[in-house]
Amino acid sequence: MAPRAFWTGYLKLSLVTCRVSMVPATSENERVRFHMVNAKTGHRLVSQYVDAETGKPVEDEDYVKGYPRGEDDYVLIEDDEIEAVALESTRTIDIDMFVASSEVPWIWYDKPHYLRPDDDVSAEAFAVIRDAMAATDKVGIARLVLYRRERAVMLKPRDRGIELWTLRYGDEVRPTENYFGDLEKPHVEKTTMELVKKLIDERTTEWDPKLMSDPVQDRLLDMIEAKKKGRKRPAKARAKAASETEAPTGDNVVSIVDALKRSLEAEGKKSKR
Repeated sequence: MAPRAFWTGYLKLSLVTCRVSMVPATSENERVRFHMVNAKTGHRLVSQYVDAETGKPVEDEDYVKGYPRGEDDYVLIEDDEIEAVALESTRTIDIDMFVASSEVPWIWYDKPHYLRPDDDVSAEAFAVIRDAMAATDKVGIARLVLYRRERAVMLKPRDRGIELWTLRYGDEVRPTENYFGDLEKPHVEKTTMELVKKLIDERTTEWDPKLMSDPVQDRLLDMIEAKKKGRKRPAKARAKAASETEAPTGDNVVSIVDALKRSLEAEGKKSKR
């Protein structure tokens, strides 16, 4: 069963329009979260805004957004005023253009979402747009108001639906030349390159989402479960794990070729096991 949509509207390509719904493609619901608690009473703590000058708590109905125009001077903006200047793209994804899917660098990708037809009547028009993009290896570019800001978005076919990625703004991506431009290209021996390629081959495997499991999350859940049952957590468990992965010191430095040869020997022993 598909999760409840957090956005519904229309997907439009020229005169072709269909109703669509959208959900975030990622979730943090399973992440371990903690509440702040008063250790003396066991009661949960709550946060509250206070006036920076008077120190007194502020009621919810008195919250308002402020844009600074000087020191301790703000232009006050109400939520309904922000809504009033919302753009037409709040409910319509109007595809402006298409580009080759390979031409959008990953670094521009921001947040992923899943897009699907919102009713049976829209299914055919949705499928035509999706399949045409897949057949031409193109992605659609549009603009859409999400999270209270207008954003460029990219639509990419995926299975029976469409991925919708919000894209980063132009001033958010730092130019690579500012960081890599002064790096010189060192000479790499052919023998060294071949050894690295072989090491990469030894460690190549098929992609599996299980590879992205969170060991810290698992240890936290084990610790919480042990506390529920009244058991003490293993002493110095984390310190032991850290000591097993200590970084090599300068005394262990060897040539790159020797290090690669030893690495390949170790990989071979793992394979045999």
